[in-house]
Amino acid sequence: MPASRNLANDAWEALLSAHAVLMKQFAAEDIWDDISMRDYDVLYTLSKCDGPLRLSELNRHVLLSQPALSRLVDRLADRGLVERHADAADGRCVLLSLTEAGRDRQREVGREHARSVARAVTAELDPGELRQLEQICLKLARDSAAADEENKDIRS
Repeated sequence: MPASRNLANDAWEALLSAHAVLMKQFAAEDIWDDISMRDYDVLYTLSKCDGPLRLSELNRHVLLSQPALSRLVDRLADRGLVERHADAADGRCVLLSLTEAGRDRQREVGREHARSVARAVTAELDPGELRQLEQICLKLARDSAAADEENKDIRS
């Protein structure tokens, strides 16, 4: 196996290991109360959007299958945290957005979670390393988003 392939796989494994360790640490914290980390992921994703999203658009940003995401959104809607709107452009589609209660809950948990993230990463990385990590991850995310768009164009 070429050295670059070994290095790429070693880097990937390190990224996954870091993610697993940090996610276990965050999950163990006493900030989640009545919402799960997956619930929070959906609330956070919706909070970052300029407007309502289709389920398929939301699905591109979370690590859940479409059926699992659909059930999770149903539960969040039943709890009054997410609302569904008819899509004027396509009557077959439903748009999703946060309710005021959902926005409040996301902010409440988000403040604590942001403090936890900052504590965890600044304990190990200096500001230069944090900038480097951000740049690397953004580059990988851009490449992935571009590939998704290319695949979407091919399927159309």
